[in-house]
Amino acid sequence: MEAGKRKILSNKVFLYMTEFFSGVCVMAVEQGASRLLAPYFSSSQIVWTIIIGMIMIAMALGNIYGGRAVDKDPNPDKLYGRILIAAVWTALIPLLGKYVILGVSALMIVAVSTNLLIWAAFVSCLVIFVYPLFLLGTVTPSLIKYTVDDLNESGRIAGRLGAANTIGSILGTFVPTFVTIPAAGTSATFLIFSGILMALCLVYFASSKTGKKRVAAAVAVFLVSCTFGHSDSFAFWDKNLTYEGESIYNYLQVREDSNTVSLSTNVLFGVQSITMKDHSLSGMYYDYAMAAPLMANVNNHDHCDVLVLGNGTGTYASQCERYFDNVTAEGVEIDGKIIGLASEYFDQPAGMQVTEYDGRAFLNAVGKKYDVIMVDAFRDITIPFQMSTQEFFSEVRDHLNDGGVMAVNLNMRGDENDPDDINHYLSDTISTVFDHIYTVDVPDYTNRVLFATNAADAKTVFADNVAKENRQDLRTLMNTVQDQLQTYTPGTHVMTDDKAPVELLGMRQIDAIIREQVGYYRDLLLSGQLEL
Repeated sequence: MEAGKRKILSNKVFLYMTEFFSGVCVMAVEQGASRLLAPYFSSSQIVWTIIIGMIMIAMALGNIYGGRAVDKDPNPDKLYGRILIAAVWTALIPLLGKYVILGVSALMIVAVSTNLLIWAAFVSCLVIFVYPLFLLGTVTPSLIKYTVDDLNESGRIAGRLGAANTIGSILGTFVPTFVTIPAAGTSATFLIFSGILMALCLVYFASSKTGKKRVAAAVAVFLVSCTFGHSDSFAFWDKNLTYEGESIYNYLQVREDSNTVSLSTNVLFGVQSITMKDHSLSGMYYDYAMAAPLMANVNNHDHCDVLVLGNGTGTYASQCERYFDNVTAEGVEIDGKIIGLASEYFDQPAGMQVTEYDGRAFLNAVGKKYDVIMVDAFRDITIPFQMSTQEFFSEVRDHLNDGGVMAVNLNMRGDENDPDDINHYLSDTISTVFDHIYTVDVPDYTNRVLFATNAADAKTVFADNVAKENRQDLRTLMNTVQDQLQTYTPGTHVMTDDKAPVELLGMRQIDAIIREQVGYYRDLLLSGQLEL
């Protein structure tokens, strides 16, 4: 059937609307993809590269196929049928996407032995997102065919269609990030933009009086997805969460039991903040990092200022103020929702000053100096590039008082004999800024705490303060830290604002941790001793 036989297509406004909303939805799906994958695979530059690369490939193939298809058969029912399928597929992502991700991850554990996280993210993106975006990629060449009546106007019309798509893409970039995801969640975002595509198709098929069965089936699937797929739960197997939600930056879950309240920003990896209900030490890296005030001679100061970059819900700040009477802790946290959770569920000190800002930007903006600066700034399980470089650590040094100490949580301890792991890169970089570097590993966790100072007597000061410590639990722990504290011997790796491959190094380290954790079960499965 020729395009001209569809009356609605004689209205160029509808064609431009089709182009506009397809652009909106392509970018909305891309933003949603990053949020769907991030709680499982992180939101690193590598994962973003996979998402953008796969989407660009899908769109390019869609452009090629769409051009050939419309030349072969210009029936517009087929174009709007493809858009309808893309809408249905997008609507099913909240219902099935998380199960696909876990299924793919389980398959990758068996199928590959290296780069597990990267392969799992790649295949998940391929399975979930490529097909609907391939279909949306067919829109532009088809619409050019239907819109151009006079070849002398082909350039002008193609330019208008391109502009409509681009403007739609701009809207589809900003609205999910700043409106629908933080306000309604990732699942609702997929459903909202699926509904937009579906409404477009309903208008078309209603005007052309065709496709009644396919439209009815599509609407039925959409309603099922709205009923059962509208969920914020990424850890859908966990029914005992105290809080689960999303912010502009993170997926957030708060879990509570009889002893603790904890915050996680990633489904599969670790705890970002914790409160012990009896106010005891947690046994985690926060406790080990409390050696920093003792190295800074907290007991011989009238007042000690502690700054926490990546404050989370205030675990480290709370412990410092609880154990040291003369400490005033100040926090910087980029995620406003985490700041809210700190006061609602955790024991962050009342009245503690917490600035909602990026840690490095904060240092650039203030002139105050501190006795201890704790660097614990991670976005989900990845290290922010801008807080891993020589220039950043120089900023930290310049904000320390004489005798001050920087403590850094290195959350992915690797092979000590591997000179190219991420912790060696970070430690070597810090060694170019500070004269004295000490490290201690946290047992039963992958964390290593690094202490950096320009005070030559920091280790002696630490030992003297530990000997005078009268709180038995802290003294016992600090004796352990003292026994295990290692002086770091610098290597030659230096990360700068110009070159800091933290994403590749971090992913490699996470991959090694995953292999270590699942290797035993993988070997059993491959040997036939363990059945799925």
